[in-house]
Amino acid sequence: MNPSVYFKGRGAQINPNNKFFSNQYVQEHIEGLDEEFLGAEKTQFIPTHPKSIISKSNSPDLRFERSINPYQGCEHGCIYCYARNSHEYWGFSAGLDFERKILVKHNAAQLLEHEFRKSSYQPDLIMLSGNTDCYQPIERKLGITRSLLELMLKYRNPVSIISKNVLMRRDFDLLRELAALNLVSVAVTINSLREEVRQKMEPRTATASARLKLIEGLTGIGVPVMLMMAPIVPGINSDEISDLIRSGADAGAITASYTIVRLNGQIGGIFKDWLYQNYPDRAEKVLHWIEACHGGKINDTDFGRRIKGDGNMAESLQHLFKLSVKKYMNNGVLPPLRRDLFRLPDAGMQLGLF
Repeated sequence: MNPSVYFKGRGAQINPNNKFFSNQYVQEHIEGLDEEFLGAEKTQFIPTHPKSIISKSNSPDLRFERSINPYQGCEHGCIYCYARNSHEYWGFSAGLDFERKILVKHNAAQLLEHEFRKSSYQPDLIMLSGNTDCYQPIERKLGITRSLLELMLKYRNPVSIISKNVLMRRDFDLLRELAALNLVSVAVTINSLREEVRQKMEPRTATASARLKLIEGLTGIGVPVMLMMAPIVPGINSDEISDLIRSGADAGAITASYTIVRLNGQIGGIFKDWLYQNYPDRAEKVLHWIEACHGGKINDTDFGRRIKGDGNMAESLQHLFKLSVKKYMNNGVLPPLRRDLFRLPDAGMQLGLF
């Protein structure tokens, strides 16, 4: 790795051309005169004006059908993030642009309340962060996720959260009330206990120890927590499976889940560039092991196989994971959340007008 051209604080080190564009930007001056354009550019926050806020999915791989993403793009900069590809639909690159051009849905709460008040609305679980992290750094300033949680509590709609950011502690007051009504569960993502790996793979995220303390805090206020080891990268963090599950269990997580890295679309080139820069001694082996989990390819889009992989490598990882969950978590499961408490807060007042 050449530190003179490595962009610290960013996961991606390149900005591949958007596949929808016929033209592309390139660096013309080897002296680095447009270095700021390529990587050192500050994060931009771009307001958007969506007409709806709840996304629906029929994927059999997911444990939720409805999700809300207050932000598109993510400043965490996780090199493996599958959401990178979706940034191209907004006219940006899946590489550095994904981390430094964040689309913000300022009207998310208004749109959600509008949905809740529709006569056709059927209460069901809504996942916050189905695509990008709802607690990424800008949330500290904007508070959009908190406004969504306030509505979940106000209308008593079940909500699940997946995040790797300890900013969630700010909202413990709301989460405690939701937990008392059995309306919330949280998945905390940790994919390595080694700080050296975390800094390279997820440059703008909280440390593993801070996330374990987050799990302890959530457990302390009654929120059921799942540990997400996502993704497992063979040869990078695959040796930590057992230790991670034990640490998560000690912190209070009652169950765990995982994914095996898959490098679809532009993520393949972005990840390869990162891998050769950070782990040149094992890059070829890591890529071969990833291919071994996906039928000889680094990507996989088939339902039922893309998340856990297949083949001997994937099966051995799955076996170790299941044994560890059984040993340290006694095969625990997240409790079902209630869907029968949904209400219109002012319904009684409205009826009294007649």
